[in-house]
Amino acid sequence: MAETTATTTAPTAGQADGAPAPVMTTARRRRPRGILVPLWLGYVFLYLPILVVVVMSFNESRNLFVWTGFSLRWYPELFADGAMMQGLANTLIVATGATLIATVLGTLLAYGIQHYTRGGLIRAFAIAPAILPDLLLGIGLLTFFSLLSVTLGLHSVILAHGVFATAFVTAIVLARMANLDPSLEEASRDLGMGPAKTFLRITLPQLAPGIVAGALLAFTLSLDEFVIAFFTTAPTQPTLPIVIYSMVRFGVTPEVNALATLLLLVSIVAVISAQRLTRLTGTSR
Repeated sequence: MAETTATTTAPTAGQADGAPAPVMTTARRRRPRGILVPLWLGYVFLYLPILVVVVMSFNESRNLFVWTGFSLRWYPELFADGAMMQGLANTLIVATGATLIATVLGTLLAYGIQHYTRGGLIRAFAIAPAILPDLLLGIGLLTFFSLLSVTLGLHSVILAHGVFATAFVTAIVLARMANLDPSLEEASRDLGMGPAKTFLRITLPQLAPGIVAGALLAFTLSLDEFVIAFFTTAPTQPTLPIVIYSMVRFGVTPEVNALATLLLLVSIVAVISAQRLTRLTGTSR
């Protein structure tokens, strides 16, 4: 319902004495009760399962549904699991390699699109891998590697993850470049500095927050990506998500909960860092 308030103004010079003052009516709308209930229900639906996983990673019992007391025993046992640690090592190798590829190619691609293209077609093609279904991208990359007779392994996963991660880096760096002052580059060229030195000394430092944010996002996405890695890796070199999938088919163990908690912590730190660096885009001028 709307709450109506009346405001009476003083007579103006053009009004006759004794004439009624005009009444201005303003309406203030109350927020309907319960409007935030769907929002909070959505939060509960999304984050309650994650909270359960985190809490149960500190459960002393191996039974995931019975709390017997607080304990850190599953974290040492996690690091003693050879398959888990090998999968984690493979994942870190893939994520680091894919991040390096995506950061370099995404930055150069964004610079080229911003300075040497017109229209949105090329920009759309550059960002398309970010919105393509993972299943389609995984099958396409597997077919491509097969046509080239490329042996599958960690190198193929690095290349595959670099493909879709490049799209995210490109999008973030393009957003950063849209807020840069082009007159700085023009002044640098007018003073005799070449294109390469202008890019390294003028443009690149201004793009640094966007580049770092894109790199953090690429690393986080590669860290827990499953579908593309499943199609492009060798059976003898599984990444961590594949190892976890092979384990949870027979039931979730406390070690998996502990690992999920650690990965959640890493993801939160990386995403918050990327978000804070991306916020600098709007305050760069």
